[in-house]
Amino acid sequence: MTAHSPVTTGDELVATPAPALLRAALDAASEAVLLCGTVDDKILLVNTAAATLVPGLAPGGHAASGPLPGLARAVASGDDDFTDEYAGRHLHGRRRALGDDHYGWYLRDRTDEVVRADALQAERARTAFLAEAGRRLSASLHQGRCLRITAELAVAHLADAAIIVLPVNRRHSQWVRLVAGGTVQEGRLRENVLPGVPGLVEVLGGFPPIPSKWLDAAQAPEWLLPDGFGPIGALLVTPLPGNAEPAGALILARRGALAQFSTEDEMLARIFAARAGAAISAAGLYREQVDTTAVLQADLLPPELPQPDGIELVGSYQAAKDALRIGGDFYDVFGPTEKSADTVIALGDVCGKGPEAAVLTGKVRQTLRALRLVEAAPGDMLRVLNQALLQSTRQHRFVTMVVGSVSRADHGRVHLTLATGGHPPPLVLRTDGTVEEVPTSGTLIGAVARTVVRPADVELAPGELCLLYSDGLTEARGGASGTEEYGEARLRDALSECRGMPGAATVERIRQLVSDWVHGGARDDIAMLAVRAPDRTQLSLRTGARNASPFAIDAPRRGDRRVRQRT
Repeated sequence: MTAHSPVTTGDELVATPAPALLRAALDAASEAVLLCGTVDDKILLVNTAAATLVPGLAPGGHAASGPLPGLARAVASGDDDFTDEYAGRHLHGRRRALGDDHYGWYLRDRTDEVVRADALQAERARTAFLAEAGRRLSASLHQGRCLRITAELAVAHLADAAIIVLPVNRRHSQWVRLVAGGTVQEGRLRENVLPGVPGLVEVLGGFPPIPSKWLDAAQAPEWLLPDGFGPIGALLVTPLPGNAEPAGALILARRGALAQFSTEDEMLARIFAARAGAAISAAGLYREQVDTTAVLQADLLPPELPQPDGIELVGSYQAAKDALRIGGDFYDVFGPTEKSADTVIALGDVCGKGPEAAVLTGKVRQTLRALRLVEAAPGDMLRVLNQALLQSTRQHRFVTMVVGSVSRADHGRVHLTLATGGHPPPLVLRTDGTVEEVPTSGTLIGAVARTVVRPADVELAPGELCLLYSDGLTEARGGASGTEEYGEARLRDALSECRGMPGAATVERIRQLVSDWVHGGARDDIAMLAVRAPDRTQLSLRTGARNASPFAIDAPRRGDRRVRQRT
């Protein structure tokens, strides 16, 4: 205080009224001020703003014993700052020296700042939660996994327990439940138990969700939550949006008599449920598409080959895209009928790749199957198939293929009649390692109205093999440059090296050689079908001891003409 002031000590200030000018100046200040004495920390003056902010403060009291614990701690420890909460208000105090004998505490109401900071922190937490939800839910197209992730996120951020109800049909619903500290449980519910949950039927029916404060948590059925959860203090039922109708419902529960869901909580739950519902619906749609694709693929995948007596059949197929498993190349085998003991084989290459080519492949195979039932010859099969493709609604779609009939001949030999339509001629591997090309030719199937087919007959001695293949094999690009074709010459050499090998081993070796050639690069569909006359040992194992005599099989004689083109 100045020398001319009548107030020089704390006792005199209490006893003697402060000068009107000093009080008026402090009362006019917007900031709350406590004037204290340095010696005993006694409160000498409380301005109007301080009295309004903290009504319990009054002159004559001790700063360390007032209504502000934070102020008392600051006085005791000598700190120059403190924070405190009084009557729901957040306060901040700062000490300033006022001469040698006095100091002041300047109090500021920072409630608005705290509220804004809390709101910002809460918004950041909500944003982080929704970002995590989006990241985890979008990482999987497995519906069961999406349901479990939804329950885990809800329990971690929204409630003490989460139950997801997903209608399966008119009689049953699937449910997933998770309680904090527990593990995910799954099961099925009958539709007649759903009305027991307040607000659930309305949500599943497409009506807006009922606010939590209007739901009586005490009416929740016993099956909703496990034993030991305790009394439900608050219940919230939120729809999981789907495709034009709710995909299900998310039930959130908080335990405790004072538990509740605020408006912000309900809004956050709805936003989360919208994202979870979209993910669950997408996963369900994906599952339906996968199931549909699996059904369609069942008839498009290469068949399991029969093994007629005295004939060895081996097939191999690699789609251009392994994930598709189907493509434009194909092979098929049709067994004997009531009037014909021959086995019919076919291998073809449909124009195009992927699912579109696979659809046409299915049509071609079904047409061949029908023609087999009427016992059409290989050449006639190609001619009828040509007309069928030309009359199809899809234009500019053609097929190259080989069709043949296979039958047993005398002395363990196998006879083939082969017809091609614009396809690479089959190759024959003889017992001495010689590789011959079957002299058959023909025009593309489905390209021109008049089809020219020149069949050829082939006879295989025991141990010899005929290989049907698609051009994806010879046109596979790789090697040192990565662009060189595998070519027919390499195929012939590789086939020659397989002399004496079983059919399965021969096909697998060629497949592996081509795979090594492309080094994992891009390639076309590749199909192979091998017909082999079993050698003496194999035939003995298959026919039994009664046919095991070595005189049952004739070795090929020099000068045999076993490949003949039909005229």
